Amino acid sequence: MKKGLIFIVLMCFLGIATNAQELTARKQLATKPEKSKVEALLNSQQFEFVANTMYPMGLQPKNLVGSGNSVTFSPELIISNLPFYGRSYTAIKMGRDKGMRFKGAPENFVVTKDAKYYKVTTLVTGNRDTYSLSLSVSKSGYATLSITSKNRDIINYHGEIVAVTQ
Repeated sequence: MKKGLIFIVLMCFLGIATNAQELTARKQLATKPEKSKVEALLNSQQFEFVANTMYPMGLQPKNLVGSGNSVTFSPELIISNLPFYGRSYTAIKMGRDKGMRFKGAPENFVVTKDAKYYKVTTLVTGNRDTYSLSLSVSKSGYATLSITSKNRDIINYHGEIVAVTQ
């Protein structure tokens, strides 16, 4: 009797867990941008890359979910608000490091389309450095941003692109 009751209770919990997983998967599919939305965002050249994870060169990945770290792309101005962990090749005074936070007019802002993904490349000259940005975007909207700088190690960020909120 006890074994039968335990079995029934266990099956109920498994059924609830399965339904919850299916509901979560449906919500995630509903929130993913469609191919046409991603293409329209990239063609407009006005979008925001929201970083979820940072991959510093030679260090452990860092979770950035919910931190508001992003890069806003437009043909007139690129604004980066990303942290940086890694090696710097120039001396930075204690407490003066701003991470990968810069803004500037992009040079050679190019969006290309491949069979599997989109690629956005540009060069931005900030106050202290020149940054080369390379953004690879999947057709579902998930993206990898690589930033190369003259004074720091290359760093990668994973996240997604969204419409610019103003």
